Amino acid sequence: MRRVFVLLAAGGLAMGLFTPAVSAAASTSPRAVVDMSSHGPNACASTLPAKGHFAGIVRAQAVTAACQARTSDAARGHPPLIWHGGPVMGTPSTRPVVVTPIFWQPAGHRMDGKYESIITAYLAGVAHDSGLHTNVFSTLNEYYGSNGTISYQVQLGTPIVDNNRLPADGCTVASSDTANIYADHSGYNACLDDAQIQTETNNVISARNLPVDLGHMYVLFLAKHVESCFFAGSTTTSDNFCTINHQPSAAYCAYHNENTSGSPIYSNMPYPIYASAVGFTCGSDARFPVVQTPNHNADGDTEVSPTSHEIMESITDPDTVSGWYDARGYENGDECAYVFGPTLGKTGQAYNQVINGHHYLTQEEFSNLDFANTGLGCLQSE
Repeated sequence: MRRVFVLLAAGGLAMGLFTPAVSAAASTSPRAVVDMSSHGPNACASTLPAKGHFAGIVRAQAVTAACQARTSDAARGHPPLIWHGGPVMGTPSTRPVVVTPIFWQPAGHRMDGKYESIITAYLAGVAHDSGLHTNVFSTLNEYYGSNGTISYQVQLGTPIVDNNRLPADGCTVASSDTANIYADHSGYNACLDDAQIQTETNNVISARNLPVDLGHMYVLFLAKHVESCFFAGSTTTSDNFCTINHQPSAAYCAYHNENTSGSPIYSNMPYPIYASAVGFTCGSDARFPVVQTPNHNADGDTEVSPTSHEIMESITDPDTVSGWYDARGYENGDECAYVFGPTLGKTGQAYNQVINGHHYLTQEEFSNLDFANTGLGCLQSE
């Protein structure tokens, strides 16, 4: 854990020099494949559009010895992060940031109680430790927006168990994806597109009369066996971008949305995939020989890292256009995805965060300040 002592407002100096990429909705995005011939920062990751409606994308990682050997705290994108002139969350007028988890588990898609409890305890711990400089959320303190400076102040909203039934499939599960997706060799039996994810999030918010503003975000956790994609229709072409599958559309592990026209700030958190026959992962086996389980539950322990990623990015870039991201469109979580840094604990139970007395393994988060001082940028705390 490195302390940073020199302030560099690089984002303010470079503001306005970068034009965001075309929205993914325009269907002009590159093919979602792994390019292992590249020697750049994404050689282990699927290729995805960086900006547009879909942002903060946790990209699936190839599980190879070369990828696992990458242990540097260096950022993956093209830092520093640049502020693009808009508002952020966690400012004097918008804090605390209330994070409400929604566990969508309709009939036939029940979640394990341990999975829910680990995620809820993690979010409660992040809230409990607000203001401390002992975890990745402390890096929020160096960023600002048109509505003020961010401070690490998080509150856990009342967790919601959503038993609404799944709609008819918006995207189509390919026959080869009904098996050998998860570590237990099971696969998908349903597929939801982003429009359906948005609809369900809005339904839950409306039914409970919950606030929609820069002080609230909603983290929608999908049940196991539910594939999700950016767009409706086929998952067998490179025109779509989906969770890990056997198709050219295999791409992501999670993402967050834009906040425009009064829409809620939400993230899509598919059930975690690791130790998969597909050869991609959303878990710590991207960097370790096996998935690390400090809380003795591979599903829950895997999901806390992308959860941290999406919350951090929502706070610093809530509309995905006018917040903080670098010249490649990478947000603060993207810069350090699958970068864990030094760990403690037994082999197989490694952790790098102690939050409210509990152990977690999450990716590091990006600091412009540390990047200015060290040329690296990824921190476990500031």
